[in-house]
Amino acid sequence: MASFETSTAEIETSLFITVSGPPGCGATTLCERLADAIGCPYVSGGDIFRELAEDREMSLNQLTAKAEESDEIDRALDQRLQQIAEKWGTANKPFILESRLAGWLAGERADLRIWLDAPESVRLERIEGRLETEAEMRVREVSEAGRYQSYYDIDLNDREFYDLHINTARWGKDSVFALVRAALEEYEPELDEGAFATPAMDV
Repeated sequence: MASFETSTAEIETSLFITVSGPPGCGATTLCERLADAIGCPYVSGGDIFRELAEDREMSLNQLTAKAEESDEIDRALDQRLQQIAEKWGTANKPFILESRLAGWLAGERADLRIWLDAPESVRLERIEGRLETEAEMRVREVSEAGRYQSYYDIDLNDREFYDLHINTARWGKDSVFALVRAALEEYEPELDEGAFATPAMDV
């Protein structure tokens, strides 16, 4: 099994990668390590959400509450993420985009779409100590799923188009990284027979 030291060696790839999953799935940890190993930019939905809050001179809690009231905030966030996906989808350079809807927003522009997950009990343990409470996490997941269904007719339980679906509770952080690393290093474009189609998303 790859150790942390050996697994941090440089990864040579030009793939546009999306990483998605619910709170506590390990997406941030994986993305930070991938971006470091690949030497590529990494943008998360959380980064853009914080930018929107700063633009509006609002706290994160205020912006979250506003997002519950109308579709303005969600659509502004998704539009920015989609614009980023459009830019990097034609760049032929490595890039990582992380958000719950990253795979949907990037669509056919993405080269590798990853979904991370873990049982709720595990994810709750992982977010212990964060500002978000257990109740808030559960409410946010249900609320977001309902809003995405309402705005875009997206069912977050539809994950058939993801190329990798990993239960991060079954492996440690190093091993999850090693699994994704292996997928990147073993990928050969000439042997690629095609990804699952991703429904177009109008934001």
